[in-house]
Amino acid sequence: MSIETNVKDGILVVRLRGDLDHHAVESIRDQIEAALEETHYRGLVLSFRGIEFMDSSGLGLILGRYRTLSQRGGRMAICEITAPLRRIFEMSGLLKILPVYDREDGAIRAVKEG
Repeated sequence: MSIETNVKDGILVVRLRGDLDHHAVESIRDQIEAALEETHYRGLVLSFRGIEFMDSSGLGLILGRYRTLSQRGGRMAICEITAPLRRIFEMSGLLKILPVYDREDGAIRAVKEG
């Protein structure tokens, strides 16, 4: 599992690659939280283009970051999800909570504009 982070227009963009499972979630969560602190929790975009597998701990990671951002007045979006991930997100109800975008730039724009 690897994570790439950068800040674009004040929004933290996180690109995930590999398997998002219980072995990787704690480290990923810590890295995202540290980066969010640097941006003062303004916004977060998670890109799932490189995710090959995700279990329920990945859903917990997403929901936990959403809760944190919401409590601090920030916004969040997800983007570039594969068809299998879309099914998981639909079954979990995640798509009713978080906006999903096909492209990273659309997600960044939406989070920035609020």
